[in-house]
Formats: sequence, C-alpha cells, structure tokens
Amino acid sequence: MFRKLTNDVYASPQISLDDVAQAKALGIALIVNNRPEGESEDQTEGAAIAAAAAEAGIDYVAIPVTHAGFAEGQVLAMADALSGAKGPVLAYCRSGTRSTLLWALAQAQAGGDPETLAQQAAQAGYDVGPIRQVMDMLAAGNR
Repeated sequence: MFRKLTNDVYASPQISLDDVAQAKALGIALIVNNRPEGESEDQTEGAAIAAAAAEAGIDYVAIPVTHAGFAEGQVLAMADALSGAKGPVLAYCRSGTRSTLLWALAQAQAGGDPETLAQQAAQAGYDVGPIRQVMDMLAAGNR
C-alpha cells in the first residue's frame, strides 16, 4: 500500500488507523496528510490519524490539497515538513497522487532534478506530467 518514492519518502492512498502501526514498523517518523477533511464519507478523519500517530511516536502534519491544485504555501509547507522530518516520511491523500505531486514540487523547488523526480514517481506508479512544467520552472529558479 505504501509506495516508495525514495529511500525516505513514501506516498499512499488514504490510510487507516491500522496503517499507522504498519508505518511505525517501517520506521516512518512523519505522516503528512494531504487530504482535506470531509472529502469523502469513507475517509478516516485526520484527527484520528494524528492521535494514532502520536500514540505510536510518529510526528503528524496536515497540508490539505484540494482538487483545485497547488499553491506556493502548500509547496513550502511540504518542503519544510520533509526537511524537518526526523526520519522517513509517509504522505497520503485519496490515491497518493496529490501527495506525490506535492512532494515533486517541493523537491523541484529545493533544486531537485525534474527528470529524476519524474522517474522516481513513475517507479512508484505516479505520473507527474500534469505539473512537469511547474517542476521545470521551480528547478530552473534554483540554478
């Protein structure tokens, strides 16, 4: 269920309370919730995931992304979350796509190579095509 983007970052569809224990066993240090509350009736509330994460000794942060797209504040918040993590990170949303795209934008903004990021996402089953131009622009701003 957790898809490996890098050795330290995983993306996932919506997680459950049981998945928090799996994350702990995997050594996850931070869970990033990229799903807005109330997006669907079947989603586990962020507060419940946060409580389970705290109980497991895992940090938690919510950076909700709607289907309207990404804003600079979300990219910066994800970059801060990734750089401040004390170990591997698990980011989730409904399918894992928004989490992967936000990760790719944050990495490109930090100077990551867009082609490498696209390959890492593809190996995990995600396509960064919809944001590739923005990734290129962000990466170019760091050269």
